[in-house]
Formats: sequence, C-alpha cells, structure tokens
Amino acid sequence: MGIDKKEIKSIEEVKEMVDLFYAKVREDDLLSPIFNHVIKDNWPTHLVKMYRFWQTVLLEEHTYYGSPFAPHAQLPIKGLHFDRWKRLFLETVDDNFMGKKASEAKFRAEKMAEMFQIKIEHLQKVNT
Repeated sequence: MGIDKKEIKSIEEVKEMVDLFYAKVREDDLLSPIFNHVIKDNWPTHLVKMYRFWQTVLLEEHTYYGSPFAPHAQLPIKGLHFDRWKRLFLETVDDNFMGKKASEAKFRAEKMAEMFQIKIEHLQKVNT
C-alpha cells in the first residue's frame, strides 16, 4: 500500500487511528446514516470522547470517564452493523499501525463490539 505503518505510542497515534476510522464510518453506506443521525454536527465532540476512550484503553492514561455502552443501547443496529464496524476498525488498524498496541486495539474493539451486540440484542428482545 505504500503507507509506513507506525506503532501506537502516544495520543497522536490514537487521534490518527480514531480520525482514520471515523472518516471511513462517515462515508460508509450502512453505518453513516446511523452515526450521522445520532451525532449530527457534534462530530468534533464525539471524536474527542473517542480519543479519550482509546487513550485510556491503549495508553493507560485515564482520561475517559463514563459508560461507553449507554449511548449505544437504543440504536437500531444489528449483527451486520457490528460486522461492518469491526471490519472497518480492523482495516484501519491493519493498514496504518503495527505492534503490541495495534493488536490490543483490534482485540479490544472486537470484544467491545461483541459485548455491545449481545447487550443490544437482549434489550431489543426485552422491548418487543
């Protein structure tokens, strides 16, 4: 691909990972309608939250406070949305980053998506 992969060592790489990933999400035909409907013009605020979340997870610099699941609980999403989200996230990391933190980012994203999917499917069943 010609891109020099880098290790995720600081907030700068975290920001790059988040920005590259959400640029894909915002263009994706399946995910963009959901994200854009909920986030509207608050993308800068959302991205800052995501920087803090991943900074906390990957760099062990505790800057994120809150519950990541709560904002997702009522979204009209199903397995295919999670599959696309995971694919875009893994592609972003694989195309641009390498090393231990990149592997950890992919592992954590997959586990988080799986947990969110289980919880959301449960809530959808309970509410129908």
